[in-house]
Amino acid sequence: MSRLPRSPSLRLSLFAAALFAAACTRTDTPVTTTAASHPTTNPTTHPIRGEIVGLDLPRQVLLIHHEEIPGYMPSMTMEFSVAGLDLATVREGQHLTATMGAPVDGIFPLTAFKLLNSPADQAVAAATLALRQETFTRGKNPYREIGEAVPSFTLYNQDGRAVSFDTFRGKRVVLNFIFTRCPVATMCPASTAKMMSLQAAAKTRGLADLELVSISFDSAYDTPPVLKKYAAERGIDTTHFSFLTGPEKAIRDLLAQFGVIAEPGENIFKHSLATLLIGADGKILHRVDGSTWMPDDFLKFF
Repeated sequence: MSRLPRSPSLRLSLFAAALFAAACTRTDTPVTTTAASHPTTNPTTHPIRGEIVGLDLPRQVLLIHHEEIPGYMPSMTMEFSVAGLDLATVREGQHLTATMGAPVDGIFPLTAFKLLNSPADQAVAAATLALRQETFTRGKNPYREIGEAVPSFTLYNQDGRAVSFDTFRGKRVVLNFIFTRCPVATMCPASTAKMMSLQAAAKTRGLADLELVSISFDSAYDTPPVLKKYAAERGIDTTHFSFLTGPEKAIRDLLAQFGVIAEPGENIFKHSLATLLIGADGKILHRVDGSTWMPDDFLKFF
């Protein structure tokens, strides 16, 4: 057999032919990945479940610690916009389920809210219903006179805990109604200042069985965190001074039974002021209207 000359040009041609043949006969196998074999696209909505740990009322934003969203996001604490949610029904510590949408300006919106009732929520709801029935039973004039027992009620305090008025049985209680956004210096701000003076005077005299209670009639705004901030900004010791809020129905019934007027306007209430002393047996001992009273007006009953 004759041999072909091994010239450089011939060797180059044979190499090119071999490459061409390999390219035509090879079967390319793509790299297999989960995304390629099971293509996924992040849906625009996700169900979430979590606990409310903070509220930003002006921005309509909740700070929520949510559970893991499988395949999308680990468990974490983040802000969610909640336009359309009645924030009067919301407080720190509540659990909820909702639908999370795609982020808008960096914040995920929530819809389809469902607040999950805790034992505290159930207690407040049951007490609110009982108070509503009692107010209805008392007729057109449910106002309670001096000497009558105060109604039973359960509201949330500044720490978000459900507090029944029965908790204060056996102690004397000075109770009033305020709202934190009150702009009139001689109204709620003066009333709170009077309560602080009373607390200081009682402490000086060593009176240990006195509880102070301020109930907000602006429940849509005065959530427990707002009340807690209100007290902290004034340096109020809340050990025996409770700021309470709760369902609007319960607040309206209490206003009616305690004879206090509070008519809502735009970010303000037209309202009257009343401060009541309630005895250890739960009966009304004394009442002062307005905010010009002095600590001795109540301490003289001790």
